[in-house]
Amino acid sequence: MITKSSGFSLIELLVVVAIIGILSSIGVVSYSGYISGTKQKSAENAMQQISLAQIEYYSDYSEYHTGTETGSCDPDSATSDAIEDALFGGGDVITKEVGYEMCIAKNGTSFIVTATNGDKELTMTANGVLEVK
Repeated sequence: MITKSSGFSLIELLVVVAIIGILSSIGVVSYSGYISGTKQKSAENAMQQISLAQIEYYSDYSEYHTGTETGSCDPDSATSDAIEDALFGGGDVITKEVGYEMCIAKNGTSFIVTATNGDKELTMTANGVLEVK
């Protein structure tokens, strides 16, 4: 007697579902990497804008805007808002979507911009030298 098969077996369906699961997990990990890289680039761009705004602030007031007189600072939403108010007239340069908080610290006669998202810390000198920790 000849039997006619009209569909997939359970094993075949399980193999296909397993392959799709593996591919989707790889895709999610890759996507997360792209998102974190994009957020870091956005933070670096905001830090460049802050450095440029500092030059303008210096030409107006003969000093750089800093949130602290020491060589370090703790970035949080208050320091980010203070930077936006002082340098950008309240404009939204340090957006919440970026996920980084920023602050400016005095470095001798210059400044250092620090950004952190909890995992990574970015620092940029007045010369535009970026360091990722």
